[in-house]
Amino acid sequence: MSTRLLLVTGSTRAASSNTSALRTVAAVAPPDVVTELDTSLSELPAFNPDDDVDPLPPTVAALRERISAVDAVLFCTPEYAGALPGSFKNLLDWTVGGMAIQGKPVGWINISSMPAGARDAHGSLATVLRYVDARVIDGACAAVPVRRDQIGTNGLIDDPSVRDEFRRVIDALATATD
Repeated sequence: MSTRLLLVTGSTRAASSNTSALRTVAAVAPPDVVTELDTSLSELPAFNPDDDVDPLPPTVAALRERISAVDAVLFCTPEYAGALPGSFKNLLDWTVGGMAIQGKPVGWINISSMPAGARDAHGSLATVLRYVDARVIDGACAAVPVRRDQIGTNGLIDDPSVRDEFRRVIDALATATD
């Protein structure tokens, strides 16, 4: 039986290193882990509790369906101004009412190579994920610094130690779904 893993980027940049990290996760995933990269971040409307009713905005309904359809979720987000990017927090806000993520194993990869390591963003992410009752898998939360020059022209990270860490995170999430 395969594990279905949704990869959610917290960046809207076309050449995002966070998205490159998740594309690399997909590339190194074992055959029994099926990945899907979610890039809907910039398409979501601003969260408004008044709109969190049926019928949902189509992009929100699709996001919740993608989360419901997988066994686990892996996030990779940058830090902006000492916190989660607003657009990414917006995505997380849309998960609250749907409860699709409730009880689901989740993890994150923090690829910041800055001295502070984006720890405030990932601290906030941990708070939000625990609030929505996601099952944070500590072994699937990793700081794996990646410099921009480690990303190839194909948008993937070839560094063997980075890829090994990504595999370890995948294994921790897959094990949590058993």
